[in-house]
Amino acid sequence: MPPLTESLGSTPLPTTDTTHTTDTGDARHTGNTGDTRDTGLPSPDTVVAHTLLNCLLREVSDPEHQSTLSGRHLLLRLPRRGVLLRVALRRTSVLGAHRFTGPVSERTADGGWREIGWHRLARYTQDELFLRTGVRNEEFLEQVGSSHRAIAASLTVRTTRRTAQRTAQRPAPADTPATAYLVSEQSLLFGHRFHPTPKARTGDADAWAAHAPETAAVFPLRHLAVREHLVAQESAEPGALDALDRLGRRGGGPVPEGYRLLPAHPWQYAMLREHPVLRAALGRGDVLDLGPGGTPFAATASVRTLYDGASFLKFSLNVRITNCWRKNAGYELAGAVALTRVLAPVLAELADRFPGSAVLREPAYRSLALPGPDGTPDREMLEGFGVIVREGLGRRLLPGTTPLLAAAVADEYPTGPAHVSRLLGGAGPRAALAWWAAYLRLLVPPVLAAYLDHGLVLEPHLQNVLVCVDGDGMPAQVLFRDLEGTKLVPGHHAETLASLPPEVAGPMTYDAQRGWDRVVYCLLVNHVAELLAALADLHPHIEAALWAEVRATLRAYADRYGCPPPLAALLAGVPLPAKANLLTRWARRADREAGYVRLPSPLGEGAPGRATGSTR
Repeated sequence: MPPLTESLGSTPLPTTDTTHTTDTGDARHTGNTGDTRDTGLPSPDTVVAHTLLNCLLREVSDPEHQSTLSGRHLLLRLPRRGVLLRVALRRTSVLGAHRFTGPVSERTADGGWREIGWHRLARYTQDELFLRTGVRNEEFLEQVGSSHRAIAASLTVRTTRRTAQRTAQRPAPADTPATAYLVSEQSLLFGHRFHPTPKARTGDADAWAAHAPETAAVFPLRHLAVREHLVAQESAEPGALDALDRLGRRGGGPVPEGYRLLPAHPWQYAMLREHPVLRAALGRGDVLDLGPGGTPFAATASVRTLYDGASFLKFSLNVRITNCWRKNAGYELAGAVALTRVLAPVLAELADRFPGSAVLREPAYRSLALPGPDGTPDREMLEGFGVIVREGLGRRLLPGTTPLLAAAVADEYPTGPAHVSRLLGGAGPRAALAWWAAYLRLLVPPVLAAYLDHGLVLEPHLQNVLVCVDGDGMPAQVLFRDLEGTKLVPGHHAETLASLPPEVAGPMTYDAQRGWDRVVYCLLVNHVAELLAALADLHPHIEAALWAEVRATLRAYADRYGCPPPLAALLAGVPLPAKANLLTRWARRADREAGYVRLPSPLGEGAPGRATGSTR
């Protein structure tokens, strides 16, 4: 095999077309590639290939020193499989999170280059990981294929919808904060660019299309009436369950005396309605099926969390999305309410100290407690019909601001009006830096304080944060959400954890090092680095200045609130933890058990990429 060409650097490269990849030799695996000619978006083939390359570079080839930059290309070797790959670059990154363009090629025996498609690249990835780990994963290729099919279907729906709107000469939807928010939640066509199967899913394709955010799905819930003694529920504050009870007063069927309303996700109900325990309860009249009804709910980015403009309801879905089956485990139902209760003083202190941030609480849950054969509540029913109530935006949102999903703001491609390029509206580099500085001041300090002062591990990845902008598109507030990923460090919360059942306290806990890795990964690698990359796409020459602003924000926090050892290490430029999504998926480990690879940090004094000189 020829040696890798040495040509390291971070020079911005000209942008070239990314809308088509030749899928040489893999046409039978391509399926519906999605018509992207009038969208400016890449094809599904391109997206899947580039996403696999991102993962291979970060987790396999780069840590083993099997990659380099050569002119306008990245060269990446899979040493055990004996393959040398090449892809063109439209921009390099000081963190190694480069932007690719066009097809992937492999080196041929005669020294030339031959384009390959996404499926052949997936097979090479499969081979390399088996040879490296000795572990087989028969699911892997199908999951990559599932992700490809989902992306292709989403692009097809998007194109069809746009064509229909043009044909009917319909005006664009009203540009209200509520509309902008929902559009941002439903605009993620491609998913996590450092996950090998970001849009993989199980389940019937028609059911998915009827309930998916990518199709802008809005639908009524299925209403069940459950005898009161067979309802499992808990709340952290008075009135928290009103978000469920009011549904029956807003167009749903009447709930008889002695019953309580239990809304169900219609897709989940369709998957569980033939369960023998449920069928028996329906036959006895312990559960009444009131049918679909009430105010329609919209699918948000997580698929199973729905929003009606007042509250968020997080349902269980017996569907596997990316790594996980999306069910609310029993400990998660109880844990959400427990965290809301015990963290009330901490969250109030953080909100007072950092008034530009807030956390959406999850103050209640309700589910079915139908007895199984042994007389105890049947687990499949308890978890399958569990619904968690999350606060609506109105309780925390600052007046006059528009909430937008951070993942939509930071997307590699502008798939919706929430993208940072649209917020900045063609503004120059100084305006981009001002926007960035304002955002970092809102986002970073409360996450650091939560961990360093309170032993609270927030999980502020891009899908867990809402960017709230004012009328000029400037950041005015950030909202954190999803207590499922929020953890406690035992050293700060020993008494609280001891008061909880072990099955609830255990999953709610991270040790100090694992908690810090999770905070740094979610905050700096998943979130800050990706939004920074979207800004650097607009003005490549300010990438170093953008990282300098991140360091300045960390330094300002240290100067004001102290610089404990973990923060001192960040400022010294220790490597940053990046979650190993590819290796985790290959090993079929739970997300909680994910390992990390370490990335060279651009945050240390004198680190490569630090800004010098003018930003003009």
